[in-house]
Amino acid sequence: MEKFSQYRDRGTQIAPFLPITPPRSTLQTLTGLLLFALRLPIFLSLLLSYLLILQHLPIGALLRKSILWSILLTSGIWWIDLQVENVKKGSLSRQPKSKLPTPGSILICTSTSPLDALYLSAIFDPVFTVSAAGSRRVQVVGLLGAIMAAFAPPGLGGPASAAAAAPPLTLAELCKRYGDSRIIAVFPEATTTNGRGVLRFAPSLDTLHGDVEIFPVSLRYSPADVTTPVPGTYGYTLFALLSRPTHCIRVRIGEVLRNDDGGEKEREELAGDSSDTVTDGFGGGGGGEKEGTDRQSKLSERGAEALSRIARSKRLNLGVKEKIAFVEAWGRNKQGSSSRH
Repeated sequence: MEKFSQYRDRGTQIAPFLPITPPRSTLQTLTGLLLFALRLPIFLSLLLSYLLILQHLPIGALLRKSILWSILLTSGIWWIDLQVENVKKGSLSRQPKSKLPTPGSILICTSTSPLDALYLSAIFDPVFTVSAAGSRRVQVVGLLGAIMAAFAPPGLGGPASAAAAAPPLTLAELCKRYGDSRIIAVFPEATTTNGRGVLRFAPSLDTLHGDVEIFPVSLRYSPADVTTPVPGTYGYTLFALLSRPTHCIRVRIGEVLRNDDGGEKEREELAGDSSDTVTDGFGGGGGGEKEGTDRQSKLSERGAEALSRIARSKRLNLGVKEKIAFVEAWGRNKQGSSSRH
């Protein structure tokens, strides 16, 4: 859309905040309506039963993951294309554990869809966190909270804790709390995109120590109409998901990273900073592809580069500030369209 061209990245001309709506023929639309009507009651029954009741019961990991896979299958997710960086197809089962996330490690994942949390929960059963562009702390949330975060409007402040069960914590504190018992999932872009680029990272990774293994994970969807770059699109996303015969998830897991080449000096400076609030310092509207990237920590730089590589997408000089401006412009455009009609 030309009217939103100012929210494209200037270096790549990628528009990561625009929703993707693949065209449908009349036959596809009619078939989609039928599929939606048949799947909706089954999907909602399974999803709500799990989120509200079953996940809180001691039903065991195997049964819990079976239910989550049933939810994904009911929604049309019948094909997962999983690849691990530098591992040949068909040899994954013979790889050492160091190639795959294990309890005690961190997942840094692209954030594009509420399906991200469902899939990660079905595979890794992680502790989900929500990052904020202006804070080194993260908010621990459950599966429902992680799903709702994909629909939430972006914000610059730290994670809100007033309505949360626990106050925000640093990732270093979470690693101490969970030790080697759970994987921790982080969405460092701090907002959703349509999957066509990697945004600037929030500073939540900066507190990690060098002994923590960090695995980049990219999730991309085909068709991509289930991505939620615009907040609050509950009905459209549900229809897009349930009205397609199938959706494929392309999963890529990158080589392990550690916070070891930022130097002890950088970690000491971060540890000695009594403030949890970090000023972004970037101007709005997108700059050159490399402009301003030196303001991020070395670990964030490496993490963003790894996600970009495995996702085969570009790094963008856009972040939460630009997403906020885009959402405001999108809302004004919708209001203007409604008033004209």
